[in-house]
Order: sequence, then C-alpha cells, then structure tokens
Amino acid sequence: MTTKYKNLRRLLDIYNLVLASGSPRRVGLLIEAGIAFRQIIPDINEANSKQLKPYELAMLLARKKSQAVVEQINNNEVVLGCDTIVVLNEQILGKPSSKNEAVQMLAQLAGNKHTVCSAIALSTANDETAGGFELTDVYFKKVSLREIEDYAASGEPLDKAGAYGIQERGVFLVDRFVGNIDNVIGLPMTLLDELAGRLGEKLRLYAG
Repeated sequence: MTTKYKNLRRLLDIYNLVLASGSPRRVGLLIEAGIAFRQIIPDINEANSKQLKPYELAMLLARKKSQAVVEQINNNEVVLGCDTIVVLNEQILGKPSSKNEAVQMLAQLAGNKHTVCSAIALSTANDETAGGFELTDVYFKKVSLREIEDYAASGEPLDKAGAYGIQERGVFLVDRFVGNIDNVIGLPMTLLDELAGRLGEKLRLYAG
C-alpha cells in the first residue's frame, strides 16, 4: 500500500477492508492506491423518501450501504460505504435512467457550475462508525447539444451521477474544478484517510 494514506494504513494493519460498492471507479481508486480489499455490492433503496437536503442524503446513503453489508463481515473487517451525488441549484441529479434523461441532465449542466458531494461511512462489525463528506465545485463548458447527444449515445453516462465521468470521455465537458478530482470520481481518498484515523481513535487502536 502507498505510504501516502498513513491513517488508513494503520487501520488496515489491523482490519481488512470490505468495499460496499459496485462502482468500478471506486475499485480503480483503491487499486491505484495499492489498497487490498474485497467487494460486496449492497442492495438498498436510494430514493430520497424523506426529502433530505442533498448532503444529508449522501451521508444517509453511504451509511445505509455500509449497514447493508456490515452483517456479512467478520470481526477483523471494516466496511467502506460510499455515495456520490451531483447538485445543481439545490437539485439532486442522480444516475440517468435513459439516454434522453442523460441528455437532459447534461444540457442543464452545460455552461454552469455544479457541486459534487461524495460521502463515506466506515463501519465495523460491532457498529462503530466514522462518516463525513467532501465537496468539489465543477464548471462545465458551453458544449453543443450535438456533442451532448453524441456523448450520451456512447452509453458512458448511464451509470454515473450527473450523467458524466470526469476520468473518462466525459472530461471534454469540464472547464475546471475546485477541489479533489477523486471526490468527483466517487471516492475522496484524503477524506477516507481522515475517517480511518477517526475510527481508529474511537476503537482505541493507538492507545499507549
């Protein structure tokens, strides 16, 4: 594992990591960081039934994902639940259900600033949890409808919040961003390291 994430390394010297996500982007970020893990894909309802504010919803869903998996882990494991949402003018843009919906979302985002919020919940088998979220502002170029339609036709937007992937073909949409790119991809690694340290303190792993 990389020496960059010291708190996470200390935690994973004691616990094994379980990723509660089917996202290939999150898988890629963990692999890139040299972090060993196993994967369990949670089955939860992601609808905003309580009409929560965007960042509250991201936190709730990250927690629900970790809790959906925590009963399937061993005592020497810790679950990583994550959720990413795109917010435009206080409106949550989820994953598009069709090409047409992807076009509509991207047309809304074009030429505007939106905020990406990624939330994390780290949970142990005995339900000790540390959670938090990170924000990144993303500014889109004024792209044409034809460019948007061509991108939507590629199929790439269909499994992504906000209908784009900044680390893939969707980068052409982005003028600039303020914050960490891994947060936009879906797993803010600096926040993960901070939360690993916080969880370690809760578990009194470093006493003495």
